[in-house]
Amino acid sequence: MPGSTLPPFPNDVRTHPLLIIDYELIKAGDAEEVNRLWEAATTIGFWYLKNHGADQEVSEMFDMGAETMALPLEERMKFEQGDDGRSFGYKKAGANAIDAAGTLDSVEFLNVSKDDALAYPQVIHRTYPSTVNARMENTVVPFVRKGLEVTYVVLNIFNDKLGLPKGTLESLHDLEEYSGSEARCIRNPPVQIKEAAKIPALGAHTDFGSLSFLHNRLGGLQVLPPGHDEWSYIRPIPGHAVCNIGDALSLFSGGVLQSNIHRVVPPPGVQAEYERWSLVFFTRPGNSKVLRALVESSHIIAEAVKKRPDKNFETGSTAAEWFARRIKNQRIKNRLGPETWATSRGTEHTPTVV
Repeated sequence: MPGSTLPPFPNDVRTHPLLIIDYELIKAGDAEEVNRLWEAATTIGFWYLKNHGADQEVSEMFDMGAETMALPLEERMKFEQGDDGRSFGYKKAGANAIDAAGTLDSVEFLNVSKDDALAYPQVIHRTYPSTVNARMENTVVPFVRKGLEVTYVVLNIFNDKLGLPKGTLESLHDLEEYSGSEARCIRNPPVQIKEAAKIPALGAHTDFGSLSFLHNRLGGLQVLPPGHDEWSYIRPIPGHAVCNIGDALSLFSGGVLQSNIHRVVPPPGVQAEYERWSLVFFTRPGNSKVLRALVESSHIIAEAVKKRPDKNFETGSTAAEWFARRIKNQRIKNRLGPETWATSRGTEHTPTVV
């Protein structure tokens, strides 16, 4: 299992505290815990989630990821995601740019579509390596369902807090509609030379979708909180997921919900000598849903939009178009210059930060 014996996260690096939210309490409707979740979601857009009940699913997904990354590169590349804006499949290290200068990323990952997992053995979007197929029903599907369960609990809380008609946010993420929702297993190689420790593995960005459900065992995730000019690590806590809001929820809510900028750098201290594995379930809206503030459905959202005349909450873009644009323009083979990177950007509040 990746990461079974790892050194502790160091205490001599800058970290940013996050609220720890108890999933069992918010699921039960505990008012105090719901308010704490709302505080996290409307300030930094990141929080820890404990008691999520996904530990077994997470462990098995890490095993699946290790089995897949152990396949010969030639075999993995048969399932490469390609350069046309499709996310599902395998991405080798160095396929994406991480900044406007075209610096190459150093991570490899495998994305499994929610639609393919839930329809298996029917193929909706694409096929996957044998290691994924062997574990689709007993490993991938349970993790996807757990990610969706957590998402819908959180979405319904946000729905009420935003004063939206019941079921509005859930309907924008209809389980039956095809979407960009996916499970991602990520491998970062250990740092080989000291200079490499300064280069991000994944550049500064906001997430493409609505909610991210992240599990990692080594440091490396950094955030740039609103109003800050220095990056801070998020300390990994065993058994705790890190959740964060993406572009879609920020746009739907008129900026009430925060899609905050973050990046992945090599782990700090002696942790940099180890492979960094992480696992995410990304929930994204249905492909046909237009990303725009829901001003007609909520006076809270309407008031928030009025207070931000500088911000465009009318993207004119469907979730599928938004997602494909961002994926496509990060691919190094599509790079024409700094403008390609600019086209890959989302709702970052400080898009030029380095």
